[in-house]
Amino acid sequence: MKRRLFAIALGIFAVQQLDAQQQPAFRRADLPTETRVQDLMHTLTLQEKISLLGYNSPAIERLGIPAYNWWNEALHGIARGGEATVYPQAVGLSSTFDPELAKAVANSISTEARAKYNLSVAKNRHVQYMGLNFWTPNVNIFRDPRWGRGQETYGEDPYLTATMAGAFVNGLQGDDPEHLKTAACAKHFAVHSGPEADRHHFNAIVDEKDLRETYLYAFKKMVDGKVESIMCAYNRVNSQPCCTGNTLLQDILRKEWKFSGQVVTDCWALDDIWQRHKAIPTREEVAAAAIKAGVNLDCANILQDDVMKAIDNGWLSAADVDSALIKSLRTQMKLGLYDNPADRAYANYGADSVNNAWHTQLALEAARKSMVLLKNNGVLPLQHDKYASMLVTGSNSVSLEALMGNYHGVSGNMVTFAAGLSKAAGPAVAMQYDQGCDFTDTLHFGGIWASENCDVTVAVIGLTPLLEGEDGDAFLSPAGGDKNTLSLPRSQVLFMKKLRVAHKKPIIAVVTAGSAVDITEIEPYADAIILAWYPGEQGGNALADLVYGKYSPSGRLPLTFYHSVKDLPDYNNYSMKDRTYRYFTGKAAWPFGFGMSYTTFQYDWAAKPQEKYKQGDTIRMSVKVSNTGNFDADEVVQAYISYPAVDRMPLKELKAFGRVHTTKGGAQELQLAIPVTELQKWDLQQGKWKLYPGKYTVHVGGDSRQSKLAASFSIK
Repeated sequence: MKRRLFAIALGIFAVQQLDAQQQPAFRRADLPTETRVQDLMHTLTLQEKISLLGYNSPAIERLGIPAYNWWNEALHGIARGGEATVYPQAVGLSSTFDPELAKAVANSISTEARAKYNLSVAKNRHVQYMGLNFWTPNVNIFRDPRWGRGQETYGEDPYLTATMAGAFVNGLQGDDPEHLKTAACAKHFAVHSGPEADRHHFNAIVDEKDLRETYLYAFKKMVDGKVESIMCAYNRVNSQPCCTGNTLLQDILRKEWKFSGQVVTDCWALDDIWQRHKAIPTREEVAAAAIKAGVNLDCANILQDDVMKAIDNGWLSAADVDSALIKSLRTQMKLGLYDNPADRAYANYGADSVNNAWHTQLALEAARKSMVLLKNNGVLPLQHDKYASMLVTGSNSVSLEALMGNYHGVSGNMVTFAAGLSKAAGPAVAMQYDQGCDFTDTLHFGGIWASENCDVTVAVIGLTPLLEGEDGDAFLSPAGGDKNTLSLPRSQVLFMKKLRVAHKKPIIAVVTAGSAVDITEIEPYADAIILAWYPGEQGGNALADLVYGKYSPSGRLPLTFYHSVKDLPDYNNYSMKDRTYRYFTGKAAWPFGFGMSYTTFQYDWAAKPQEKYKQGDTIRMSVKVSNTGNFDADEVVQAYISYPAVDRMPLKELKAFGRVHTTKGGAQELQLAIPVTELQKWDLQQGKWKLYPGKYTVHVGGDSRQSKLAASFSIK
């Protein structure tokens, strides 16, 4: 009997092996990825290959290959694809200064993506925003607070951007380079940060020093971290269109950095080249130039429509098409799109993996860590037994837009600021709600009488993605998505003034925004000010936790908050001179890295840096952080480098940071490390990186303006 059962099992195994061997090689998950890709390349016809060069790839019915739509977004949760967890907007996530949190958030997003993909494909749905590759993260440098899309970035600092975005990419893609959980894409390559209204035709003029040290730094780190894809931008850089120019795509990305992944265009960027930049005269020539420059996928249809015409004109060959397509097929193969559905990794992820309780809790943690306390005269945190009544008011107090930011998903767990405060206050507190003001009316206000008769008022004001964002989406913006001013809406400033004039009871201002705004305008009228960014679905609960002291604020500004646009160079100027904390010589309203806590911290050296270093060394130091206040809290320790007195050196520059949790009266040690190679700067004369000899100083503290510890060292 045992022999019979063994024979049957052996027969079944043999049949399975025979079936597997009869499958085309590109279907066989047991074969190496490259073998499978090459088999598919040889199986496809030229016309079929060309049809796959666009984001909306049709089905190849004769091979049983379904349609696939590459256009997919996951900036802070799966966007535009229905139910999904909505996390804090990217600039808010960056303000956590917590790469491990960023990785966890991205990992949960990729889990939801796999689940939604499984569910949709099971219903034979192959639609936009339900795929497994994401055009995320946006690693452009937020060089000017007027840029509406700056909310999508990780702020103004190249090192912080690279660190946070790198962790996010790792969370999206997973740790197995041969099998992607999802595929990430770093965008927009390169030198792209407004003006938004001119993005389809502007020419960013920038010298090699600013290009290398500021605008390309994060992209290089993404490539080093094996990001799967790079998106080329709409604009020109030094007169070369980003999606056909050889300097960026060939000389730097492919040859110097050895990037072997996919290059995708921004959507309809190839149309811009002949229609608006007028750099190349016809569609067919643009198609040829894009393929020759290294573009692999078109987020439009020029490649699908015009590559064959370019071949007919002798500008391209079939081998050029193969070279372009193979990288996209390799990405799909690593995602498991050609595997048997039942055998795919993550095949068991289903509806219970989407917006579940764990992801909701993660969204709450991220929102709490992102919020920045900018002012507190002692009123916060509120004591439950001290305040019997509360007014929640302001134009954004029940706004979903102020929670979601742009490129967002939809969640049934959205908690507005009013709802979160109401729940936290509890049924024994007489809480009222009144909108109070809107964005434009400077004559009519509500809630003043209610505020006079309540023990405390929380006014939630600021911007929404309708006032700042992408060209076309921020339809209330007077500047194509950008801002002409840093000022809050005049109606909100007047409303805050009226609240203050009406009484001297505590007023807590909560400001929503995805960028630096002039908060000094309302500072005299508020006892405490919290910057909430666009905090995602748990924004209301997170705010309540801060207001009532369940969590001590720990967010830090990833941007310099200026007083006025008068402090800044012309918006069209891409030189870094006088921009960001690295080069701004004026007085900031709030400096990069700033954020208050409910407790106080003392810094002491546990181990100072050495006195001398050379190329190849690592600067190591250890800082003891003591909690000298009355609240358990996180501190974000930041290490900045100041350089030898050489022309165009940054004033100082973030090169290490870490988040430590301390209990009241307790202490923690934090180790920081800075590779000496991170201190290299671009030498314009020699056209390469150079480590300048001389005296350096590391400044350690809680923001970029004030250091609590300093140590100098020399490099020879």
